[in-house]
Amino acid sequence: MNIVSICPSNTELAVCLGLSGQLVGLDNFSDWPHELNSLPRLGPDLSIRMDDLERCEPDLVLASLSVPGMERNIEELERRNLPYLVFNPQSLEDVNEDLLVLGEKTGRLETAKEKTALLRTVIQKFKLKSEELPVKPKVYFEWWPKPIFTPGGTNWLTEMSLLAGAENIFSAADIPSVQTDWEDVLTRNPDYFFMVWVGVKESKMTISDVVKRPGSSRLAALENGRIHLLQEALFCRPSPRLYEGLAILAETIHPGHFKEEISILQNKPVFELS
Repeated sequence: MNIVSICPSNTELAVCLGLSGQLVGLDNFSDWPHELNSLPRLGPDLSIRMDDLERCEPDLVLASLSVPGMERNIEELERRNLPYLVFNPQSLEDVNEDLLVLGEKTGRLETAKEKTALLRTVIQKFKLKSEELPVKPKVYFEWWPKPIFTPGGTNWLTEMSLLAGAENIFSAADIPSVQTDWEDVLTRNPDYFFMVWVGVKESKMTISDVVKRPGSSRLAALENGRIHLLQEALFCRPSPRLYEGLAILAETIHPGHFKEEISILQNKPVFELS
């Protein structure tokens, strides 16, 4: 089966199911694993060159509505009568369900069942361990600085916060993404500030970007040295690699508390092929 993936999270879903050898084309932003770098690149995920995609002769194209603006690509796939799957995950369980759908479509259902069983076990163990904590620090994830965008209540990062023993300061917003302003962030005064700008490498972000903002000295996170740069690939892409991000988040906020839970991921990596 020839598979084309036009966003990074879907590429990672395919790799998780051992489908690397069936990938024949990728969007420009799919950068993991490095072994896929030799595959044809079809353009940025929102500007896919459909003629080049069609030349890959795909039996299946993987698209995702978790990428705003992907609708145009899907409309074009439909117009050209190309076979495709569209995912729209907003939670860790959605990612599990996507694995099962992709597994069934590609003959890897048993592998998908094994992976999702492991991931659901991890979620439950983190949940129980988190419930032991008497205090849940307030956390803020900055997806974009100008204008400020941050995950809302129906997003995987809010779920990951809870599993890591913390609370997203925008969790009450019943939407996946919130546009707000700097004064609002200052008022909510998070204990931890996580910079994870979508599509931006950590090397392009600095804590000084926050320090020079008006009123930043009022932030508890800054005062306590709790501003952290996160790897975008482990927090902004709805794939099983989010569990790697979960381990980092939990250890950052509550060092040592989730030792056993983290070891499950380390001893049986999410992407280990069954």
